[in-house]
Amino acid sequence: MDREAGEAYIDEAGFKELVTKDSISGRNIFLIAGVNGKIAGFSRCEGSELKRSGHKVEFGVCVLKEFWGFAIGKNLLVQSIKWADSNHIKKITLNVLETNKKAIKIYEQNGFEIEGILKMDKQLSDGSYYSTIAMGRINDKR
Repeated sequence: MDREAGEAYIDEAGFKELVTKDSISGRNIFLIAGVNGKIAGFSRCEGSELKRSGHKVEFGVCVLKEFWGFAIGKNLLVQSIKWADSNHIKKITLNVLETNKKAIKIYEQNGFEIEGILKMDKQLSDGSYYSTIAMGRINDKR
């Protein structure tokens, strides 16, 4: 993850509000992966109400470390792609830290291409600077 502990924290009420908002929006989707009654991960596609960018959404995903390696993130990605394609979304964008080679490979296997590199974009807790890889997937099926 590219965040420090507690960064971008959303409390339970804020989390529920976000899920509710996304549930009624035609431009957003919020998916939750549960394991034995516990939230193991979630993903979100967020779109824009602006006409000039209404054709695309930004994808983000989070999986608790104890559930890494069980393809939860990949399954959330695949379901998000299916939702986007069935809702005539032309493009999905995402950002991934350069060191997350496994995620980059999964994104590429699912049709994403590297569109750019944001050099020294993040400074992590180890004090080092890292680049962010900007990726996109275009649904060119007519």
